[in-house]
Amino acid sequence: MNAKNIKYTTLLCILLACTAVKAETYHLTLEASVELAKEKSYTMQNLKENLKIAEYNLKSATASLKTHIDFSLTMPEFNQTVRTWDDTTGVSFYSVKRMDYGGTVTVNQPLITNGNIYWETSLNSYDDFYNDDRSATFNTRLRLRQPIDALYGYNAIRSSLKSARLDYERTNKSLRREELNLVYRVSSAYYNLLSLQRSTEIALLDYERQTEANQIAQNKFASGLIREVDALQMEVDLAEAQNSYEMALINQESAINSFKELLGIELTDSVVLNDELKYNIVVVDADKAVEYALKNRTELRDQDIAIEQQKMSIRQRKAEGMVRGYFDAYVQKTGTSMGDITTTYGNTIQTSVNDFMGRPINYGVGFTVSVPILDWGENRARVRAAEARQRQNYLAKEELERSIETETRNSVAQLNNNLKRLQLLEKNVVIAEKSFDITLQRFSDGDIDSQTLALERNRLNSAYRNHLSAYIAYQLSLADIMRKTLYDFEKGEPLTM
Repeated sequence: MNAKNIKYTTLLCILLACTAVKAETYHLTLEASVELAKEKSYTMQNLKENLKIAEYNLKSATASLKTHIDFSLTMPEFNQTVRTWDDTTGVSFYSVKRMDYGGTVTVNQPLITNGNIYWETSLNSYDDFYNDDRSATFNTRLRLRQPIDALYGYNAIRSSLKSARLDYERTNKSLRREELNLVYRVSSAYYNLLSLQRSTEIALLDYERQTEANQIAQNKFASGLIREVDALQMEVDLAEAQNSYEMALINQESAINSFKELLGIELTDSVVLNDELKYNIVVVDADKAVEYALKNRTELRDQDIAIEQQKMSIRQRKAEGMVRGYFDAYVQKTGTSMGDITTTYGNTIQTSVNDFMGRPINYGVGFTVSVPILDWGENRARVRAAEARQRQNYLAKEELERSIETETRNSVAQLNNNLKRLQLLEKNVVIAEKSFDITLQRFSDGDIDSQTLALERNRLNSAYRNHLSAYIAYQLSLADIMRKTLYDFEKGEPLTM
């Protein structure tokens, strides 16, 4: 089977597969592949849902500081029970029936000082069928409750709100970090597939050249110009080239399926990579890269958030050992009425309202203090443990900064080295192609044997593969630098996500 037949067979298989299954064809650049993965990746979808959860929790914490109005209604409630009566004559039992009606409106306003002020108004009425009574009560109360330790110790409301904001920011940072990791994974898979496709093209080109060389050798052997062993060796080389091409096709198909899975598209879809192995020369300064990395890395902000949360925990632990208490004050007014069961509800309610207007105001003021006397050092130990954890957080941040600086400098050095290697191997490819053309012509003229031609062919294939490997390594180094600094040195601008 020659190279053209292999091409036609491959195209025919692709056409048959397309007609059997309705598939979509994706013409993808690296940027398009990344966007497709962001849209369809399960990990990204899951992290986006986590971000929504944190957003809703933040909204909930913010809304908890606003005025809340509640209304409850009893409409109606009937109870029939048995009561006992115990006197000197003995114990007797009688049935009690009662019907309750009522409604209550409560307006509660939390205070940023961790206290709250609320106003409550209720109107309740009941019918006592045993005593034939009907009663109504109209009541309103305004109350203030303020913990005093929240003014100098731990404020639960402020801490909850701050914690919700930090959780939202941390979740948002996690999403951003995962986007960067996804970009790198897609870049790695993209260039791996591109490498295998180019390797397949190199294998096909090698197979075509070997086919041509074998035809020349067979013609020369038929004319008695070369030995039979040389002609047989050319046939062996041709078989090896064909086998290498077929294996390259298999490896390419496997990489395509893995790439489709990463992007979240159907395995029946077709993928065409639009890349011409072009690149821009990007020279990165190590000090600048470290500066951007320390400024932009989300892991450092995560560590800062952990420190802020631990500060709140320490403050809470300390407050548990302080003098605690609360201030409580209220103003209340009540009106009641009592009549027999034949009294209308309107008259009963009106009587309770009139009584409400005529009664004096009830009020109360209280100040309660709780002073810890002896806890055998329990609270102090908890505070010291929390402070030790905080010191661990600071040490972890310092270690993380050193690690980020080290890996960033190493990545910059690797990038610059890969660029130099790529530029050098480009020249090697040009030289190897010219050398092979000359060697092939010399073999055709009978100046060299098949072994020399095979060595030159291998040298050309190695030049192609080395250049491809250097190109992939350079592109992945650029992607790695972007991931570690959150800065696009190729475009000269920070990454926005």
